[in-house]
Amino acid sequence: MRSTMSWSLFPPETTEAQLDEKWAFVGKKEAHCGPDEPHKGDNWDHLAFDPVSRLVVSFVPGKRDAAHAQALVADFHHRTRGRPMFITSDEYKPYTGALLRSYGEEFRPPRPPGPGRPPKPRLVAPPGLVYATVHKTREKGRVVDVRPHLVFGTAEELEHSLEVSPVSRRVNTAFLERENGTSRLFNARKARKTYQFSKDWDIHEGMGWFEFGVYNFCWAVEPLTLIAPDETRTKRSPAQAAGLTDHLWTLEEWVKYPAVMPPDSS
Repeated sequence: MRSTMSWSLFPPETTEAQLDEKWAFVGKKEAHCGPDEPHKGDNWDHLAFDPVSRLVVSFVPGKRDAAHAQALVADFHHRTRGRPMFITSDEYKPYTGALLRSYGEEFRPPRPPGPGRPPKPRLVAPPGLVYATVHKTREKGRVVDVRPHLVFGTAEELEHSLEVSPVSRRVNTAFLERENGTSRLFNARKARKTYQFSKDWDIHEGMGWFEFGVYNFCWAVEPLTLIAPDETRTKRSPAQAAGLTDHLWTLEEWVKYPAVMPPDSS
């Protein structure tokens, strides 16, 4: 299963991330699918997003399950070279275990006095990894209250992470949720109510990879615009803000960029 995006200039200097899943479907909705239709029904975009540069760092499409959550976190861990950082998500439970599997350090509890087997080692979050979730209370379909829950790290570390963050003053997933809206605008097959939904699983996922490449390299995100003292405005893409390129790409440039870089002939 092709499950991740690959760009040669990674890693970005990401210092915080937001994790989320965005729903779409292929062919027909999940409730109408039979057990012999694995490539029909729900297909979720699992995303790891840098709220500072607005970069989609990792993308894993597929069913919403623990395996895909683990694949997302593992890919994000690899692309950011395993740097512990400030991470937020909703209360989707598989992320906790996925973060421990990718970032965790083995801890061996001291053996208590007396007979018996020693305690088994377990994974614990490393220093510097701060993970918090947002709990949303809804009434009549509207969010009326949002409360944070600290999973890994200390309250002091969370407070420090928010103090030094260029964009976040509280635990949130708002930046990724905003990108979800942009994604549905870019890719009509992911709109919530549409007749343009995908009919083929591979094409749906392929369009997802194409979409996020265009977003990262070709789309000028307004909050990333640089304003010079003479009020000259320089528009930037998420890839520019993340240091992955020095210019805003054209669509032609992205389409012609090789998916696989040839080996160095020298």
